[in-house]
Parts: sequence; structure tokens; C-alpha cells
Amino acid sequence: MVKYWPTQPSIYLNNSIVDLFIETEKKFILVKYNRSNQYLYLDILSHTSRNKLFKYIINDFKKLILDLIEINLKLNKVIQISDKVRNIFIENVSKRFSKEFKNTKIIWKPRKNINKNYKDLMQDLLVYIIFGSSSIKQNTFIFPSLYTPYNHVKILLENFIVQMANNITREIIENLYYSCNINIFLKNQNICNKLYSSNRSIILFLNNIKWQNFLQSYIYEVKCLYSERQQIWLLSSQGIITKYIHVSNIEKIKKLNQSKTFFLVWLEIKDLTIPKIEKTLIQLAKYFLYSSLNLLSNLLLIIIKIVVFYLSK
Repeated sequence: MVKYWPTQPSIYLNNSIVDLFIETEKKFILVKYNRSNQYLYLDILSHTSRNKLFKYIINDFKKLILDLIEINLKLNKVIQISDKVRNIFIENVSKRFSKEFKNTKIIWKPRKNINKNYKDLMQDLLVYIIFGSSSIKQNTFIFPSLYTPYNHVKILLENFIVQMANNITREIIENLYYSCNINIFLKNQNICNKLYSSNRSIILFLNNIKWQNFLQSYIYEVKCLYSERQQIWLLSSQGIITKYIHVSNIEKIKKLNQSKTFFLVWLEIKDLTIPKIEKTLIQLAKYFLYSSLNLLSNLLLIIIKIVVFYLSK
């Protein structure tokens, strides 16, 4: 039997939220490795440090939810301020998490790109938790908003935690400026993953992430937008894994820059023309093969007749 997320603010919604956070927190201890085929800034942290960061995020998120409910904001206001809330949340948790590091002073740079293309689906998660599923815009996901599965909200929370932990780790790394500082910092605080314990390994790791992010931004994300899919990160007994869910991306498609729009147009043309070209090429190949076999059989027949003719003489 499918368990659905509550549609309106109620005792039932409050109980579902409590269950949601308890179930998610229990998963932290099980997640030891990144089992996806992608790099995360989070990979640079040890298992213990990562779990500690997860707990900071979920505890601060609980406080955020309570604060938003207490000030009684309307739905459109929550949607309007969600980007600012995200950036403040990342900055606050980053600073709180870094306070655990003894004898280390991180100089925090002002956040320039306040409207980065985050993929944590925070806005939808806030709406589900504060207002219930009836307030989610219709056709955002593959099912009717009134019949949102409980597990759907659960995976949104898991994705949010992993994405936030990744962004917070990136925030700390970027504020350390240089790879040598990062290396010294990680070793001194004893929070690094053993795989990235040398300066060279950190440089290679950061370069791989930059290249991966470039490909994600200009190729894979555009393809996902075109296919109305979004990659999400989940906590499982195997480790951190990725899945895809259906998300309507019409508004995001309208905001694409020129290069991404060109790639999207190319995908559209490819989808229209490639099948037809393939069909034509297959037909031509069949015709060529048939003609070649027919020609060879005729040649073979002529050769046999010539041989028979000369032998009969």
C-alpha cells in the first residue's frame, strides 16, 4: 500500500515530518562511500566528518522549518525567498561546521553568485513540509500533487542533505584559496579522506571536479532539461547513489543562455533527423547488400557457365 504525503498543514503533516527526519538521520551511519560515478566535494572528507556535517545540516534545517512556520509566511513569499534562504543556510552551516576546527581561521569571501543553478529542489521540499502536497504546482512531478508518495518527499530530503553538504564543503575549500592550504587544513584537523592526503591528489581531485562541472553544466544538464529529468542524490546502505526523477523544466528552459539554447536546438534537430537518417541509411545498406549479392550470384553463374562450356569442348 502506497503511503501518501499529507495535503494540508495538520497534525498528520507534523507527524509525517517527524518520521521523515528520524528515518533520514538513521541512514547517516550507513553511508560510508560515494557509489555514484561522479565526484563530489564531499568525497574529500572522512566518513566521520561527513556524518557530522550531515547532522549539522539536518538540525539547522529543522530550525529553519520551525522559523518559517512561526513567522507564518504565505506560499508565494516562501517561493520568492527560497534562493536567499538557501544561500544564508549554506553560509551559516559552513561557518558553524568550521568552528569545530581548532586553531584555524577561515576568511570567508562574500558570496557573489547568489542565484547559482542549484539542483537541491529546496523550494519544492519547503513547500511539501510547510504547506503539504496540495500547494505544489501541478505537473511539476510525474504524479498529481494530491497523491504525492511519502517516499518522494523522503528522497527530496536526502538529495537536499547531500547537495547541501557538497555545497558547504565547496564553500570551505573555495575560502581556503590554494591546494596547499586545503591539504594543511585537512591534515591538521584530521578530517580528510585518506585518498586525498597529498597536495597532488587534491589538485587532481579539484581539476576533475571542475571538468565534471563544466560537462554537467553545458551537456548533461541541458540533456536532462530537454528530457524533463533531474539527477538526485540518495543515501543508501551501499553509500551515496544517484537516480533520476521526472521534473517539469519549462521555466528553466526559458532561462537558458545562448550556448545552452543552441545545444538544446541541436538536440531537437538530432532527435528529428537522426532517426530518419538512420532509416534511410539502413534502407540504402539493405539495397546495396541485395544488389551486391545479386551481382555476385550472377557473376558466379556466368563463371560456372564459362567453365562448363570450355570443359564440354
